[in-house]
Amino acid sequence: MATTDTRPDKTGTGGAGGGLDLRRVLLDNGALSALVVLVVAMSLLSGDFLTTQNLLNVGVQAAVTAILAFGVTFVIVAAGIDLSVGSVAALSATVLAWSATKEGVPVWIAVLLAVATGIACGLVNGVLVSYGKLPPFIATLAMLSIGRGLSLVISQGSPIAFPESVSKVGDTLGGWLPVPVLVMVAMGLITALILTRTYIGRSMYAIGGNEEAARLSGLRVKRQKIIIYALSGLFAAVAGIVLASRLVSAQPQAAQGYELDAIAAVVIGGASLAGGVGKASGTLIGALILAVLRNGLNLLSVSAFWQQVVIGVVIALAVLLDTLRRKAGAGAGGGGAVGSTSSGSGRKGPQALKYTLAAVVAAAVIAAVSLFNSGSSGTSTKIGLSLSTLNNPFFVQMKEGAQAEAEKAGVDLTVTDAQNDASQQANQLQNFTSESMKAVIVNPVDSDAVGPAVRAANKADIPVVAADRGVNKADVATLVASDNVAGGRQAAKALADKLGGKGEVVVLQGTAGTSASRERGQGFAEGIKEFPGIKVVAKQPADFDRTKGLDVMTNLLQGNPGVDGVFAENDEMALGAVKALGDKAGRSVSVVGFDGTPDGLKAVEAGTLYASVAQQPAELGRIAVRNAIRAADDKDDNEPAAVVKVPVKVVTEKNVARFK
Repeated sequence: MATTDTRPDKTGTGGAGGGLDLRRVLLDNGALSALVVLVVAMSLLSGDFLTTQNLLNVGVQAAVTAILAFGVTFVIVAAGIDLSVGSVAALSATVLAWSATKEGVPVWIAVLLAVATGIACGLVNGVLVSYGKLPPFIATLAMLSIGRGLSLVISQGSPIAFPESVSKVGDTLGGWLPVPVLVMVAMGLITALILTRTYIGRSMYAIGGNEEAARLSGLRVKRQKIIIYALSGLFAAVAGIVLASRLVSAQPQAAQGYELDAIAAVVIGGASLAGGVGKASGTLIGALILAVLRNGLNLLSVSAFWQQVVIGVVIALAVLLDTLRRKAGAGAGGGGAVGSTSSGSGRKGPQALKYTLAAVVAAAVIAAVSLFNSGSSGTSTKIGLSLSTLNNPFFVQMKEGAQAEAEKAGVDLTVTDAQNDASQQANQLQNFTSESMKAVIVNPVDSDAVGPAVRAANKADIPVVAADRGVNKADVATLVASDNVAGGRQAAKALADKLGGKGEVVVLQGTAGTSASRERGQGFAEGIKEFPGIKVVAKQPADFDRTKGLDVMTNLLQGNPGVDGVFAENDEMALGAVKALGDKAGRSVSVVGFDGTPDGLKAVEAGTLYASVAQQPAELGRIAVRNAIRAADDKDDNEPAAVVKVPVKVVTEKNVARFK
């Protein structure tokens, strides 16, 4: 027992006790040290970071991850894992929105149904682990798929508007204090209370420390595990409600990958994946580290691609710092109670190591910023551009066109990648608002979900330009977009002419809820009605993704082997369909895409893709920047047009050379 009291005591520190106590706190908490270093580094590198508004933004951006992570903390302390929390969050929010808006259930009952949904998913996980003897990884991986699938089934793949009364959870109190931050703090206090003051909390540590010993001591391990996973499901439901409230809609594809962020936050906070170790404060610090990294790198205009690398490196260094701290502490404790009480040379090595690693974390951030920061041009005009994804050639071309125009005009353009995550895009727009950008260009992941963030920019008198997709329930200075409806009609006519007005056609739809998918689909449906001999036998979403286009088309061919034509709402899905069709593509089956991307035009030239409705993404990016500059100019005679439609044209093998 003597070794448990081997920390340096407060005596012998003289009048410097306050300073040494602070240093000791930092040394004994690797994650806290890393957070302090990151905050200091970001504050030095960006004058916009250490402002009240931006710090509140960091809190809001950390809230959903932190709430999920609090629930995951229970599971990890008990030596388990929960991969389903992201899907459970999306499912719970979808149940709330669907029951309150589609079924007319009173809102308070809908909230209870959402919470019950999360708890039910957790109970199923617990039963599968405890009585089904499934490894936690497998059981929760299955629930990840089930939860996401049910969310898509209930919503039919489209976002559902959130009840206005519940949406206030994503708003502010007094016009400045974010409610999500208050919910995060409340859930953190509940987590700390459960872990430290309740029987189930002590059971978690006992099970995680040694499950067999806990069982032999009379602990009902199976029942406790069910309760632990149910708590994780409950916290996931709360996180889902907070997330959907921020986006004023339940997104069936929301919170994808958030389970990994939640687990990372718990581990960064000092918990052990082997179980038996973890606390609520550490988890909160871990979530804040992730939020500070993302927020700071956005403010510093670090390339969207390099952000992922930097975040991964800093996470690894933060965990390494805490791991080495633990090993150093164990080594000091193992040397005996008497010798370990000394704060002399025996501690100098571990202290130096901790300071060195903290410096390495700071150096990693500073080096990454100095190497990969696109740099400020020093001009007075700063414009932010948030793209839905850079994992698509169309948007890469849009970015390149925007950057070329910005360079030509001498303005400073910051480009971010939302990675098809509506919540991440909302965070990026919040960061742009904190930076007091002169104007913002947004290419929405979802036209509804981006509304609150655009309204916040409106309140800050920052003009917003929508590119390629519209923004709902918010003011935009101008909408720069291709005429998607006309393009859909042109695609229908081109495909019908190729088929001679007869045949069976399947449609690969884009991401549900986006205006581009809705308008292209509308135009195609209107155009194909003029050809009664053509029957649309199937419509399935493939999310504008080539791999999903391949998989969805492969599945559709099983039920529709005699299909004669395919319309895909972008070239990426069309190329996936071409791959699925194999030798049939361009011979017995005609495929029409949309966008006119370089890969799409190559396929048109090769004859595997019959046609593509060509947009001009680079030109779209250029026009968006021009209009953003006009909107930022504040001159009445220089106001941008409300809508700018970029023409589209059908490209076939006959005229593809002109477009290439």
